[in-house]
Amino acid sequence: MDLDRNRYFMFGVILFLLGLQFRLVDSFVLNESSTRALHRFAQRSSIADNNVATNVYMQVATPKKSLRPPNWLGFVLLTVGGVMSLHALVLPKQQ
Repeated sequence: MDLDRNRYFMFGVILFLLGLQFRLVDSFVLNESSTRALHRFAQRSSIADNNVATNVYMQVATPKKSLRPPNWLGFVLLTVGGVMSLHALVLPKQQ
C-alpha cells in the first residue's frame, strides 16, 4: 500500500481527533465483557497477581474497569496528527 497524499492526510486527521478525545475525556469505563477479557489477558501475563479474592470477584460480580490515560498522550496525538495533516498538504498531488 502506497501512502499517497489523501491517505497521509486522513491518517493525520484520525490521530488528531483521537488526541482531542484523549484530552477531553477524563477516564474510560469498560463494559463487563471487555473487563473480563482484560482480566483473562492479565492472568496469563507474568506480572499477574494470583489473588483469590480478585478471581472470585471476577466470577461472581459484574465488574467494570476504569482506564485513565496519561495527560501527555493526548498532547502527543494532537501534535503528531497536526504535523502529519499539514505535511500532507505540501506533498505533491498524484497524477
